[in-house]
Amino acid sequence: MAVANSDLTVLGALSASIPSPSVNVWEIGPLSLHIYGLCIALGVVAAVTISSRRWQARGGDPDDISTIAIWAVPAGVIGARLYHVATDWKMYRDDWVDALKITQGGLGIPGGIAAGVLVGWWVVRRHGWPIRDLLDVVAPAIPVAQAIGRVGNWFNQEVFGGPTDLPWGLEIDPEHRPAGLESYETFHPTFLYEALWNLSLAGFIIWLDRRKVLRRGELFLVYVFGYAVGRLWVESLRSDPASLILGMRVNTWMSIVVALGAAFAFWWGRRKPLTATAGDAVGAMADGGTRPAAESTGADSDDSRRPAEEAGETTGDDDREVAGDPTSDQGDSDPGSDGDGGGHSTGSGGTDSGGTDVGGSDGGGGD
Repeated sequence: MAVANSDLTVLGALSASIPSPSVNVWEIGPLSLHIYGLCIALGVVAAVTISSRRWQARGGDPDDISTIAIWAVPAGVIGARLYHVATDWKMYRDDWVDALKITQGGLGIPGGIAAGVLVGWWVVRRHGWPIRDLLDVVAPAIPVAQAIGRVGNWFNQEVFGGPTDLPWGLEIDPEHRPAGLESYETFHPTFLYEALWNLSLAGFIIWLDRRKVLRRGELFLVYVFGYAVGRLWVESLRSDPASLILGMRVNTWMSIVVALGAAFAFWWGRRKPLTATAGDAVGAMADGGTRPAAESTGADSDDSRRPAEEAGETTGDDDREVAGDPTSDQGDSDPGSDGDGGGHSTGSGGTDSGGTDVGGSDGGGGD
């Protein structure tokens, strides 16, 4: 009877677990469609759609987002591949030509985001669009794209954690199990943890945006900090091989550095009054430092705020702005208006980059 009960326990655990897909490539005639690449492409489409609607709601031209994406997305794919190769270089030391074979998998999200944002910033600066408003626009769209892209890891049976007997444990086929863990059948679905974290982060950012409690551009810092913190604890659960520095995974160190950097940038911006600075001069040509029309109301008109002359500097929300087209060349409101601490401006923006490579990974996909 004891053996029977044991067998029932194992069967019950497996019935409550998450199965892994049996295929990761769809064969359509002569075309091989890698589901991992398809998920990344769908993530890009979702990010562009969300960002376009948010930008239009602020008075901007939704086609601006597509213009940015045309440059930022390919840059993101290249940056993601370079990050993967740099952090997992040992995989290619015997044959560096394999590092160029992107269709065999290997994309690092941190590198993709960094490259996409930098190239997006370049595009925004060339067109004279307001960076901080655009950063706020794409802030919730990026984690949504990342969450969709993570579904591709499920099809590849990769980016999972250590063994677990939890009801939501992920079934992994023997050929995909890490060395030394071959006897275990279910593992933590860390890609799912990260996807759910990113979706929650996107919802939190939208909630903050509606409350109008942050300065322009700070929503993006919330995204960066939130993603780094989520990646930090998810990374601690992963069991796949990775390069180590002082006994910790490279991505763990990266998450710590990025989270601290975002927190410092937020603190540094808050310690300065909302006045035009040399660093903001790039965006001044775009809209004269004004918030787009849809954002010129709300918390900015709170009569309970401390007057600027008593505080010695303006606060993040006390900046009364002129509503207008975010791409106009008009300046700020009359510098002599009561209660304001002077004009402020915006810089140049970036956007999310996800790979659109439909020849995605057969194994060892996103980092």
